[in-house]
Amino acid sequence: MLKVLVKKQLGEVFRSYFYDAKKNRMRSKLSIAAWFVFFFLIMVVFLGGVFLALAFTMCGGLTEAGMDWLYFLLMGVIAVLLGAFGSVFNTFSSLYLAKDNDQLLSLPIPVRTIVAARLVNVYLMSTMYSSTVLIPMLIVYWVTVGATAARVICGLLLYLIVTFIVLLLSCLLGWVVAKISVKLKNKSMITVLISLAFIGGYYFFYFKANEFITDIITRADTYGARIRGAAYGLYLFGRIGTGDWLAAAVFAAATALLTALIWRLLSRSFLSVASGGAAARVRYVEKPVRVKSPFGALLHKELGRFASSPNYILNCGLGILLIPICGVLILLKGQEVAETFNALLAGRPDCSAVILCTGLFMLSAMIDTAAPSVSLEGKSLWIPQSLPVNGGLVLRAKAALQLLLSGVPMLFASVCMAAAAGSSLPVKLMIVAASVSYTAFSALFGTFIGLKMPILHWTSEMAPIKQSGAVIICLFGGWVVSMLLGALYVLFGYRLGAAAYLLLWTLAFDAASLLLLRWLNTKGEKAFAEL
Repeated sequence: MLKVLVKKQLGEVFRSYFYDAKKNRMRSKLSIAAWFVFFFLIMVVFLGGVFLALAFTMCGGLTEAGMDWLYFLLMGVIAVLLGAFGSVFNTFSSLYLAKDNDQLLSLPIPVRTIVAARLVNVYLMSTMYSSTVLIPMLIVYWVTVGATAARVICGLLLYLIVTFIVLLLSCLLGWVVAKISVKLKNKSMITVLISLAFIGGYYFFYFKANEFITDIITRADTYGARIRGAAYGLYLFGRIGTGDWLAAAVFAAATALLTALIWRLLSRSFLSVASGGAAARVRYVEKPVRVKSPFGALLHKELGRFASSPNYILNCGLGILLIPICGVLILLKGQEVAETFNALLAGRPDCSAVILCTGLFMLSAMIDTAAPSVSLEGKSLWIPQSLPVNGGLVLRAKAALQLLLSGVPMLFASVCMAAAAGSSLPVKLMIVAASVSYTAFSALFGTFIGLKMPILHWTSEMAPIKQSGAVIICLFGGWVVSMLLGALYVLFGYRLGAAAYLLLWTLAFDAASLLLLRWLNTKGEKAFAEL
């Protein structure tokens, strides 16, 4: 039974490789092979190559300085972090709050067997991530220093120790996330917050990695002495890879003990976490219901769908966070950036204002909630079609959601940009006007193209959100329009002046928005009714 459950878990992880949720059918053998080749390229060639280069960079200098243990400590910590955070969502969704918990618990299968299958799945997934660091770490060290029997055996023991440490951390982090998720009313927000934290941490480490590695290598003796004095356990951890049998035995025993403890705790607490805990008693309190207009009710429905889906938020709403951050950065550093652009393009007056608008428009293109909104109706499309409202009102509500989500951040960022730009008052006013006009055009165009290219027969919401042609056109089309705005000004538009140039683009966006709005209310209404 354990083998069957593990196979089922792995099948769920790689389900998208065999099944096309967009077309609701199995993929061809050629397509399946292509997906696994792509997976190999990402995990082995890309990630493995990155950490192979990192191992080569660190190993030579640290081993020459007699700090082999520090090399294993640093690479081991990277492997632990990558494995734990790479598998935390898999732990959260497959170990604790899996959708098939009720079904499996209703079958004559011991709880320990279910927990064991889930743990094996978590271990395999976390080991997959950490192996992209551990395997290059060991190979580079053995090639550089030499592969003795003690180094090979202790290196393999270090590999196992790290993978089980990752398993323990994944279980603990997944348990914390599951506990918090059970308590929250809007459970999607915890997924969004953790995803944003992971993305932010990744880019922070990415940009600081080279500086950090250089500092470690040049000051290896200083850091090594501090670690040996204040954190001797970390020193022993690094000694494992160098062939230290005592350090390997100590950490292997400690890891085995902690794994047994986690197994015991999971076996006892799995039912309470998997069932969501005891249902809280809710006392009914009569409250007056605020009557909404038909448009308000439709807009509230669209907003509720957006807020309840982490995939929708992260893939179609990331710009909501990035645009205000960009506005604050422009307010703080905008004058320096403007001076740099004006110096580079001295013959193009106010070029910095137009180029900064280009960057702001490109961020706005990352808010494309309207493009997949029609497709997300899916099999429930008959519900808005059967409501006593015209289809144009439904489509306007979908466009209004994107306008609301992107309009407020864009207005804030454009005001910050206008305040920071060292330009005349007409140019500052046109920066704000062009930004608002582009936002309205983008929302209406996203609704238009989403209605023209719907995907209604899907089994996973990721199909319309990430794999639809409408989303791709809106995202990359928005970037093309944004770059065109900046490029044409540098080439020709500077002759008109920034204010007149931005005014022409504002009028073009407004005219296109009116045409799209008219189409949604006439032909769009008919097209929506015929879907």
